[in-house]
Amino acid sequence: MNALWDAYWPVLTAAIIIGLNAGAFAFRRKTATRFQTSSYTRKRALILASGIAVALVFGAVWHGPVGYGERFASGVEARSKKTLVDFEMAQVQAKLERGPLRRTLLLTGPADDFQRTELVRIMRAVDGAGSARWQDMPEPLQLPLLAEVELGALVSFGLGLLLAYLLELRRRSRAQWRW
Repeated sequence: MNALWDAYWPVLTAAIIIGLNAGAFAFRRKTATRFQTSSYTRKRALILASGIAVALVFGAVWHGPVGYGERFASGVEARSKKTLVDFEMAQVQAKLERGPLRRTLLLTGPADDFQRTELVRIMRAVDGAGSARWQDMPEPLQLPLLAEVELGALVSFGLGLLLAYLLELRRRSRAQWRW
């Protein structure tokens, strides 16, 4: 397990459940006349769009107002501080990049060239850190933590939709054998 999963498993699980429920309503086939077909298409699109919106809002609320973004950041910073103390580099500080919160550790403090390269390599291995860099180095391209959580929620929602679709196919195939 990694620290991202430990902090955000409720978001991913809720997105799967939301996808299952939205798919159960959206994939249910009802007999319709030719004139009602477009209304069913609109209803299906509305159900799926509202399911996606609910999953994304749940992820944003879990990250921000509930406070798991800050808890995640403080946990990663505590593990990085312990790692620095274990390597006897207590004069170097490691903080997660803020504004927006990213999984990039910013290193500051005195170190020679060898220590700088090795500390970046060591700090990348800290559980929950995506990358590490010194403060005077150029900024790499990395998604904010909220964007990572929202992408995870979308993938989980899609997994829930897939499960709902497979369950609906099973229901339809079994329904043809009822006499």
